Amino acid sequence: MKRSKEELAELRSLGGQSVYRFSYDPSVLEAFPNRHQENDYFVKFNCPEFTSLCPKTGQPDFAAIYISYVPGEKLVESKSLKLYLFSFRDHGAFHEDCVNIIMKDLIALLQPKYIEVWGKFLPRGGLSIDPYANYGAPGTPWEAAARERLYRHDLYPERVDNR
Repeated sequence: MKRSKEELAELRSLGGQSVYRFSYDPSVLEAFPNRHQENDYFVKFNCPEFTSLCPKTGQPDFAAIYISYVPGEKLVESKSLKLYLFSFRDHGAFHEDCVNIIMKDLIALLQPKYIEVWGKFLPRGGLSIDPYANYGAPGTPWEAAARERLYRHDLYPERVDNR
């Protein structure tokens, strides 16, 4: 099923010249209608080249960011998500802040049934930090699923020997 011209016209980033913002900018995020709202399904994004800055030292932090969500009425447009994640490049925020900010911005944009964001940051000073945050829409089965997933999210942690 082809997208209508009206749906495509609302997407500013798609097909155009990329404009990279070097400071945090959630306004670049764009969404489009979910044509399969009757289905619960996951959409997963893997961003292995995320960068931000330590707010105290200004040193760069590097991470892989994993975003998984069950869409409601909207889906995030992937190019706008890339530009949004790039906007953290010169943004000073702790790892935990980055993960929670990303999740909250996507909740505000999409109102997903469920979302989780997991950051796997490269070590600095011999310590890596892997913050995880999730959300399930209140009053839905996804609210309970989010709580259960949070309780069990890292019961079997990966072996970290390559970072």
